[in-house]
This record gives sequence, structure tokens and C-alpha cells, in this order.
Amino acid sequence: MKVKAVVNEERITLSELREALLVMEASRREAGDEMSYELRKSIEHANLLSKTSAENAANLVTELNKLEKIKPEIASRIASIMPLSRDELRAIYAKERFTLTTAELDEILDLVKAHF
Repeated sequence: MKVKAVVNEERITLSELREALLVMEASRREAGDEMSYELRKSIEHANLLSKTSAENAANLVTELNKLEKIKPEIASRIASIMPLSRDELRAIYAKERFTLTTAELDEILDLVKAHF
């Protein structure tokens, strides 16, 4: 399958991707179409790594975007990975030019635990 043009570009979490892939899988099965190897592997990968529901992930991104030092890309990454420790959060922020205080890290971790 060749992509000829990008129709829409939107940042989504892994959980939201999983839901979209499951809808695609169901529609292909109803139509009797065969799923490609890439689609099967994508669904398997999303099922394996997705840690929460799409609704919880979207709510978490919304809550994280309200915080001061969180960019939309980082909020989406946090909602996809669902880190449970300060070290995992620091790894997400490794490329940023600033560091978070312990209180800010704990605030983010509390939000993640609330939406797990």
C-alpha cells in the first residue's frame, strides 16, 4: 500500500491508536477482507503496550496540558508510556533544556496513577 498524500495529521496516544486499529480490524472482518501482515503486527504491538483505555489516556493528556512545563508532545508521550517512577519521567524529559523539580515530578506521577 502506497501513501499518496497526508490527509490529516493529529497526535494520538497508543491507547487511542489501539482503539482505531480494533475498529479497522472489525470492519475488515465484517467485509471479509484479509488483514495485511503489517496491520496484524500493529494491532499486536498496540495490544501488548497499551496500558489504559483511550478515554483515560485522552483525559490524562488534557490534565497534563494544563500543567506549566508540559508540551503537547510530552503529554502524549507520558499518556502512552504511563511512567510509574521519577526515573521513567526523567527519561522522557531527557532531551528538554530544563529539569523538573521533585514536586513537579510527583504531581505528574499522581495524575498518571489517577488515570491508570
